[in-house]
Amino acid sequence: MHRISLHFLAVVAFAFAQVAAADPAALWSGSVRALFDLHCVKCHGPIEQKSGLELDTPEAVLKGGDEGKAVVPGDPETSRLYQFLDPGAETHMPPKKQLTEAERGLVRDWILALGTAPPLTTAKPREPRKFGSIPEAIDTLLAEGWTERGLKPAEPVDDRTWCRRVHLDLVGRIPTPAETEAFLNAPADGRRAGLVDRLLASEGYAVRMRELWDVFLMGRPRRDAHEDRRRQNGWWAFLEGSFRTNRPWNETVREVLVARPSGPEQKGASWFLYERRNDHQAIAEAVAPVVYGTRIDCAQCHDHPLAREIKQGHYWGLVAAFNRGKNIEGGSTVAESAVGGFINFTDLRKESQPAVITLLNGRTVEEVRPAPEAKEEDGDDRYLDSAVKPRVPKFSRREAFALAATQDSPLLARAFVNRAWAVFLGRGLVHPADEMNARNVSSHPELLDWLASDFAASGHDVRRWVRGVILSRAYALGIGATPPEAFASALERPLTGEQIARSWRVAAGVAPDDEGLRKAVVGAIPDVLPRDYNATFQQAQFLANSPGLAELLQPAAGGTAVRLVSLPAGAPRIREAFVAVYGRLPDAEEERQAESFLSGRKERPAEAVRDLLWAMMTGAEFLAMP
Repeated sequence: MHRISLHFLAVVAFAFAQVAAADPAALWSGSVRALFDLHCVKCHGPIEQKSGLELDTPEAVLKGGDEGKAVVPGDPETSRLYQFLDPGAETHMPPKKQLTEAERGLVRDWILALGTAPPLTTAKPREPRKFGSIPEAIDTLLAEGWTERGLKPAEPVDDRTWCRRVHLDLVGRIPTPAETEAFLNAPADGRRAGLVDRLLASEGYAVRMRELWDVFLMGRPRRDAHEDRRRQNGWWAFLEGSFRTNRPWNETVREVLVARPSGPEQKGASWFLYERRNDHQAIAEAVAPVVYGTRIDCAQCHDHPLAREIKQGHYWGLVAAFNRGKNIEGGSTVAESAVGGFINFTDLRKESQPAVITLLNGRTVEEVRPAPEAKEEDGDDRYLDSAVKPRVPKFSRREAFALAATQDSPLLARAFVNRAWAVFLGRGLVHPADEMNARNVSSHPELLDWLASDFAASGHDVRRWVRGVILSRAYALGIGATPPEAFASALERPLTGEQIARSWRVAAGVAPDDEGLRKAVVGAIPDVLPRDYNATFQQAQFLANSPGLAELLQPAAGGTAVRLVSLPAGAPRIREAFVAVYGRLPDAEEERQAESFLSGRKERPAEAVRDLLWAMMTGAEFLAMP
């Protein structure tokens, strides 16, 4: 009995040592902050501070409130914050809900870990390091993070897998077997860079980037008619043209915000504003993630409840930047008045405040506000040329905002870099990618700073940035079991509907583009960069019964299905199927299973081949990035 007790005490002591040695910052960001956000911050955060106590940052928790310290680092039992979580506490928190023992344990572990951690201090900004290229910066800074965390990165993928991954990312489809073989037969020195350069110069790249940024900027069209209007009014052509010519990203965004096309090639830029039908709040909410990198929807009725830097004034100031605009029917023109649009908003203290165009980077668009009783007179003298329709104000609010948001604005560069990183690496350096605020810290702050600074210094050169990321070591890593925020292995990424539709056709041995199939697949699988991917029953039904896929695999369609039937049964047929669909040969077990499947239906070889291809083209390996 004595020996058992000693063993028990040893185990307990070891457990306490493990908790004490834990990183309080990791415990906070990994669990405690989310717990406080859910149960505590409403009354003890940026909006309201009952008893003078704030629980939205570690610094605020350690500071305490009106009644003194809330936490004694290393000693949860004497910490009032932890005491109040006890079910029998006289002053019980949260007032109307009891935390579970597991949740209380998280708080306890965090307070214990604080006891052995160095005091919280504001880190001094370090001098930016210099790197010779984007891949060098990425690979160096990520590798330093792996070393600090004791992580071993995944092995790199082979050339076949890398070739498939790059085609899917840059042109939205798998490579044909001929394209794969041409890549593999090219000289090893410069092989990968050469393929990236060819794909970046292709029309497929412009289309693929348009597909992505159309969704990021506008969301998925709800109906075919909405998609058709985007195409017919030049929005798609505008985006494709910007990526095709590698137009600087800040210029592209500025054209979108000003909505006053400077030439025929920019004709569709105004559709971003026009499609929102004079809903200026919807415009503001769509603009914020593009120019700030974060949503500001939560600041409509009060300051952001979690991100202290986002104020209610930012939301309504952004609304004011666009509320002089008005759609002109019969095209996609958005006119702008030179007068009016001065609005007030009411804060939680029921006080009326003027909406001033103030950006998250601290800039303010200066404008003379008329006296409350004054009536502004609109006239030709307020416009540049009254003969030009629609008239352009001498002072254009939205143009002033667009210039402030796209000239020398680090937020714009950070927003693009983080979103594009999520596209090619599976998640943003700040996650979620459209929530770059104080509540969501970067997994690699120095890397994000360097990439954003480099992107801005390059003149917002999109193609150069994409090329650098694709040629980095991190991009070429295989799938592994490492923390996703470490980027020590490739993250599993589901294909978009467009990628699936084109890749089905390539695997079927026909030309990649078909509007009917694309619309059908996108309608069933609309997500692009979902925060949490969960396949639905409806999607499973679609994959099992897609008329478009059935048509592709009919003998009349020709292509892969017919070619396979013409080959000798057994290994030649199976290997050709794997090369066409997966870009690789089967392993022994796969070949055995495929042979068993086909041999059981020898009397109907065409049907057997169709069903084999169908199973492969709707399987997990095909529907995810390699």
